[in-house]
Formats: sequence, C-alpha cells, structure tokens
Amino acid sequence: MTARIEHLVTSGTFALDGGTWDVDNNVWIVGDDEEAVVIDAAHDAQAILAALGGRTLRAILCTHAHNDHIDAAPALADATGAPVLLHPDDLPLWKLTHPDRTPDGELADGQGLTIAGTRLDVLHTPGHAPGAVCLYAPDLGTVFTGDTLFAGGPGATGRSFSHFPTIVDSIRDRLLTLPPETVVRTGHGDPTTIGAEAPHLDEWIRRGH
Repeated sequence: MTARIEHLVTSGTFALDGGTWDVDNNVWIVGDDEEAVVIDAAHDAQAILAALGGRTLRAILCTHAHNDHIDAAPALADATGAPVLLHPDDLPLWKLTHPDRTPDGELADGQGLTIAGTRLDVLHTPGHAPGAVCLYAPDLGTVFTGDTLFAGGPGATGRSFSHFPTIVDSIRDRLLTLPPETVVRTGHGDPTTIGAEAPHLDEWIRRGH
C-alpha cells in the first residue's frame, strides 16, 4: 500500500526584511495509518498534531526556512520526537526565526526518504531561498515544491537570500524535466501540474517575474 497525501491549511504571518504579511500556508502530510512525515510545519503545531491523529511522525521536512514554513517546527518536534530536517544552505534564514535551536538533520540533493513504503526524492532547487528543496514522490505522481514553483510561475525572488536567474535554472533543470502529468503541490495556493507550467518558462524569463 502506498502512502496517501493529506492537506492542511494554516494561517499566520510571513516576516522578512522588516516587513510582515498575512499568509495561508499549505501543510502536507504524507503517510499511512501508522506513520507519516510533515512537509512544512507552518504556524500551528496543535492543528498539525490533530491532523496526525496519533500516528508516528517520522520527520518534519522543511522545503526552505522562511519563517512561515518553519515557525511551528520546533513545537511539533518537541511534541512528537520527530527530527526537523533542512538543507544546510538555509541555516542563515532558519536562525532568523529560531536562533536558539538548530535543525536535527540535513536534507541533501539526491537524498531519498521513505515513508509508508513510498520514496521521497530530495531535489535542491535554490532561488527562492539558498537551501530550497522540492520533494518528488514518483509513486504518487507528485512533487512538493514549497515556494519554488506555483500555479502561474516561480516563487518570489525580490527579498534577501533570493535570486531570480537561480530559481529559473532550478525550475528548468530540476522540475520541468519531471513527467508532465506530475501534480505540483505548492507551499501556498492551489496545485498545478508540470505540464501546465512548462510552456510558460520563456514568458517568466521575459517578464523577470
């Protein structure tokens, strides 16, 4: 039996470079009736715990370390004993939110994680943040892109630690090479597919998104 995907939306604020914005975040739970991983522990550890329903949490996977994607990670880790995993290139961002606690382990490009018999492949996709990763589950036909790729284009690159040419390269080389029917599950907003986004790459480059 392969894992299933569950979806929770939590609300809070995103803060960077002296500004704050109200945001709704997608929290993704991948697992079965016994065990699961959480992708992006955003805002509300209690709501995520309730959604887990007593299952063993194997890991808290961070697509990147903007505060709205990691603010509930330490509390969720403390409540469950699950390790928080982050690409090390995002440690400077992590420390802006959690200066007194470090992640428990690292995510690395090419790493494979298995939950409920289903493999998640780590793709390092810098640009929105230096240590941004996407998590590709070929058996589920989906990729969890955090804030790297949305319905309609790349994630924002107008703030500290971000770079537009880098995110374009990441999307072109790491994501648009996936099967076109792959469902893109994003950090905010609605899902899309690789096939729906691929034709627009040149347009994104022209407008500098």
